[in-house]
Amino acid sequence: MQQRKQAINIQLNQVVDALLLVVVLWVCHAARYYGAIWFDWIPVRIAPFREFTWMLVLLIPFGPLLLEMQGFYEFKVGKSALRSLDQAARSMLGLLLLLGTCTIFLRLDVPSRAVLGMFAVTAPFAIVLRERLYLRRLRARARRGLLSEPVLLAGTPSDMEALEQSLSAEEWLEMEVVGRINIEQQSIGELVEALHRHAVGRVVFAGAGAHLSRVQEAIAACETEGVEAWLLADFVRTSIARPELGRLGSHPILVFRSAPALSWQLVFKGLMDRAGALLLLILTSPLMLAAAIGTRGSSTGPVLFRQMRAGLHGRPFRMYKFRTMENDAEMRRTELEAFNQMSGPVFKLANDPRITPFGSWLRRTSVDELPQLWNVLRGDMSLVGPRPLPLYEVEKFEAHAQRRRLSVKPGLTCLWQIRGRNRITAFDDWVRLDLEYIDKWSLWLDLKILLRTVPAVLFGFGAR
Repeated sequence: MQQRKQAINIQLNQVVDALLLVVVLWVCHAARYYGAIWFDWIPVRIAPFREFTWMLVLLIPFGPLLLEMQGFYEFKVGKSALRSLDQAARSMLGLLLLLGTCTIFLRLDVPSRAVLGMFAVTAPFAIVLRERLYLRRLRARARRGLLSEPVLLAGTPSDMEALEQSLSAEEWLEMEVVGRINIEQQSIGELVEALHRHAVGRVVFAGAGAHLSRVQEAIAACETEGVEAWLLADFVRTSIARPELGRLGSHPILVFRSAPALSWQLVFKGLMDRAGALLLLILTSPLMLAAAIGTRGSSTGPVLFRQMRAGLHGRPFRMYKFRTMENDAEMRRTELEAFNQMSGPVFKLANDPRITPFGSWLRRTSVDELPQLWNVLRGDMSLVGPRPLPLYEVEKFEAHAQRRRLSVKPGLTCLWQIRGRNRITAFDDWVRLDLEYIDKWSLWLDLKILLRTVPAVLFGFGAR
């Protein structure tokens, strides 16, 4: 119940913030528009507000989305205003970048840069002020005990004690334990009597050490009484996977997931991948034409190198690159394996004799990777994700953890690309960076990696 209340409160706050951003933009426009009318020292009048309405299409959905990506809606009673201001400022910076991108590529007009400047400065303070008022109300309700919900704890004494010790002060604000039921020693009738006596709407079962049949009986009693039963899922110990509740047909199931779950962020990532790939294919088409001509003219063989790589969950797909090696490179790989400079199943060789002079330039500038934008457009790859490996290298994986890098779509760039590329010679370090990306994934992380990839490519950091 509390979880649903929190979700509804967050959605309401997002709606309020979207409307607040619209109001702030209107106020900034009004200040600039009427300032030019009222004050002679402001020489230029600007267009009316209707010329700014196209921006609302971006402000309303993407303002709250960027705030959520920054963790702004993780409401904590003790959250500092400075932390909130930092999150809001970063979000508004992202919003300005999005507006700027639209003005450049969609040829949209910005009637007044001064209005946008005023908006960028004012909006974070307005958003934080709204949050401070909301948190002030939460603190007042917490002092009066209006936030807490009466609950019963049921389980073994040791499990109940461990649960209570693990809860934070903020979590205690949301519930009040009005009774404890030792599920191993007390009867189901005593549980039902406690439900009636305390008029609770929720029973939390901390029963990892209890017999499953007793837990089932107790949950059935709660079901009959119309009381929510919350069963802790820590009876299955995991170090990485995050448990979530799902359904298989009519059966409730616990899902242990160690990769990003389907969410609006993930849906937006897919849209961003395809839109970005299409745009980059158009913008880089002259460069790719020059690369194709150079590849064809500098050595014999096809322009494109095609190879089967491991995609999401290891599913094979055909990846494309500009050919950077001699035509017989794959046949000569066996004789060069003794000089492999990368530990583990992958093969990397500095100053590889199979690379053509023109191919060396293609690799240094990463132009050879551009045909993979077609793979992104097809949905085989993402703009950001672990680099796809050949099938024969994936088959040599020795540790199960190495396969977890296959739990997300492979990408054009990732943490490995911006933290050294070929300077990383241990495959375990490569995997560690990929798993760090998977465990910390967010749209904001993708954007940061994309932005840091540009200088890494331009200046050839770690490239060969």
